[in-house]
This record gives sequence, C-alpha cells and structure tokens, in this order.
Amino acid sequence: MATSVPGGTLTLADDLTISRMGYGAMQLAGPGVFGPPKDRDQALAVLRGAVELGITHIDTSDFYGPAVVNELIAEALHPYPADLRIATKVGARRGEDGSWRPSLEPDDLKAQVRENLKRLGLDTLDLVYLRLGSRDGTTDESVAEQFGALAELRKDGLIRHLGLSGVSMVQLAEAQAMAPVVAVQNLYNLANRQDDALLERCAAENIAFASFFPLGGGFTPLQSGTLTGVAARLDASPQQVALAWLLRRSATTVLIPGTSSVAHLHENVAAADLVLPADAIVELDAIGQ
Repeated sequence: MATSVPGGTLTLADDLTISRMGYGAMQLAGPGVFGPPKDRDQALAVLRGAVELGITHIDTSDFYGPAVVNELIAEALHPYPADLRIATKVGARRGEDGSWRPSLEPDDLKAQVRENLKRLGLDTLDLVYLRLGSRDGTTDESVAEQFGALAELRKDGLIRHLGLSGVSMVQLAEAQAMAPVVAVQNLYNLANRQDDALLERCAAENIAFASFFPLGGGFTPLQSGTLTGVAARLDASPQQVALAWLLRRSATTVLIPGTSSVAHLHENVAAADLVLPADAIVELDAIGQ
C-alpha cells in the first residue's frame, strides 16, 4: 500500500479531503467513452492500482459508458476505503450512437444522481458536478433552476458537496448564492489558459480547480516543442511535465488524468514528485501566452 499521498492533499470541507493527484475514470470505457472496456481485467487493475498508490480522489460519471465505468468502480473498490472520495457529474445523457446530449431538466438531473448512487453502490455522493459548458466554451446563462435541483438533493442528504463543470465566473457567483461550491472542473492546461482568472478566484476561495483534458484538447495531446525540450532536460515525459506544471499552478489545483493502463497510471502519479526548475517554469508559462 502507498505510504504517502501523491501531490499531497487538499481539504475543501470538514468531511472532504482529497488527494491533489486524482484519477479520471473516463478512459475505462470503450472507444469514444462508449461501451465496455477492451480489457476488463486491466480496467479493474487500474482502479485498484490508483488506490494502492495513495489516490483518494476518483472522478467519474454515469454517462461514461454509459453506466459501464461506475459499475467497474463498484466492482473493483466496493466496499470503498474510508478515505476514498468519488466525484461524479450530471447534466448529460448518451444516445444509442454514443452521442453526448445535454440533459439539464431538474427532474432528470435528480434521476441522474440516483442512477449514480445505484451503480456506485452508495447512499450519498461525496461530490456532484453540474455539467454546463461544452467544448465550445462557457456561457453566462442562468444555472439557478439546475443547480437548485442539486441543492435540494444536498439538503436531502443524497449529495454532500456540489461542484460545477464548464462554468463561467457569472455562473459560479450565481450558484454560490444558493449553496456552497467546493470544486470547479473546466478545460485548462498549458496551452489553454483562458480561465486563468477563474483559477485564481478558486484558489482565493479554497475551491478545487480540476482541469479536464489536462494534457490537451479532447483526445489530441499537447503539441509543443518547448514542452518536449523541457521534458528531455528533466528526463521526464512531456505528459509528466504538463501535469507537474498544473499541480504547481495554484494551491487548489487538482489533477484527474485518465488512463486505461497500469503502466501509464504509474507514470502519471510520478508527475506529482517532479520538480520543475525556475527556468523551466518560465519557458512553460510562455506556451499559453
């Protein structure tokens, strides 16, 4: 078993402490995050390996698969370790062709929460994100109705803490007026830094900031000669350097890189111990400018 937590921990509430190096379970599903995994035994081994390495923060959703990934998590890890915190997302459904379809009606959001509970084998979800934006960016449309539905379930005890994914500054402020927000999950990485101000706000308010696609946009890896050069000097992979940069970006940044490979899982976790020299940080900072 792990003797330390990779990247340290972040305490967001009295009952919510997570490892800053988390694990994003999306890639455990089949191609296009749809259907069963290519190698079920390997998927289960990755989940068990993440916990063994000290990760206490797993990010998932019932629309991964759909249902497949949550069922794998339950099979691999239930009954869950006392310190494991599972974050999930609601706000979308999958079509029979694997398409992603926004689904933000309050009644369906509540149904999605219950589906996550059932498949994960839980009575209460540690953290539920309301998925709002798309890959095209965020909007300032009101989230009161949707976030209010989740806030009701929080009062009912089905959810402990609330987060927002694909959110703008305006939407975060609107949600915070209704209930505490402990985490934000937006597109952010070395090359996509449009949410610098939101990241800084989260750091100032002790809100976790988790980047989805921390290694690029969608399934396209970051392409940067600077990143490759820094990685070569540090005898590390470009992916490890990109993760290490994110981890040091702010005190409340958390990482949720995904993989379906045990070897790649170990490589990602090792990034938490990678020390970036000052000159490397200057070079990496310039990538997104």
